[in-house]
Amino acid sequence: MKAYAFVTVDVFTDRRFGGNPLAVFPDARGMSDADMQSLAAEFNLSETTFVLPPENSANTARVRIFNRTSEMPFAGHPNVGTGYVLAREGRDKDGILRFEELAGLVEVKVDRDPAGALAGATIAAPQALSLGPELPPEAVAACAGLDRSDVLVGAHKPVMASVGIPFVFAEVSGAALTRAVPNTAEFRRTEADFPALKGRLALHLYARDGAGIRARMFAPLSGTVEDPATGSANATLGALLLSLTQGDGANYEIVQGVEMGRPSLLLVSARRSADGVRATVGGGCVPVLRGEALV
Repeated sequence: MKAYAFVTVDVFTDRRFGGNPLAVFPDARGMSDADMQSLAAEFNLSETTFVLPPENSANTARVRIFNRTSEMPFAGHPNVGTGYVLAREGRDKDGILRFEELAGLVEVKVDRDPAGALAGATIAAPQALSLGPELPPEAVAACAGLDRSDVLVGAHKPVMASVGIPFVFAEVSGAALTRAVPNTAEFRRTEADFPALKGRLALHLYARDGAGIRARMFAPLSGTVEDPATGSANATLGALLLSLTQGDGANYEIVQGVEMGRPSLLLVSARRSADGVRATVGGGCVPVLRGEALV
């Protein structure tokens, strides 16, 4: 057996035991795909990342992201957290890291506090906004244990969208967001009834809260009953919301994880570009654990 060092960080928070926990293996050379998947299942977190040498030496690293059951092409909090971890090791160049991932190249910008101390990171999603199929409001409501009337369609119908990995987005009332409970049987039924989802149903609900936004994300079919902070989903949400306006850009503060007791704050920026609407997402990170795994 070989020992591999790992660290964990809480992402999208400024305090331990808030935000979304992430395990990072800063040097995963020698691990097989099966090793990575087994370790991700063992940690039982939303995602675990494995850092490998880049294929292009101009980039910082190749980063593989696994949830409890499968590899992911892109995800938000794993990139923010991994960028923070590697920056702590001095692997950034002038505050920038570039990660090769299945969804494309992800640029990570290191964030520092006024005293110059490393505080977190901001990532640019690898793809412009793309839209997929719409879902009936009643199907979304059933998946979230809500009434059809709880799903608001004034701005948009429930729709699949992506900036690197797809989610289904639906606006709900604030009260409905608080009482939502995922119904796994309805998730299975909806996924089967709508082949256009291509076997992935991750539901991101959001509610307007004054000038801010509150959100929750459910993906029970991939092992994440609820996620405390979903960077990729909220980056997509920012891009989606901007696309519904005539504006050139917008910033959003999105709170997630409150109902789980892991409050998270995600800072999202969306802008129109030559190839469509693009988004960034960032936030704070706090180190928690350090150890090694035997494989």
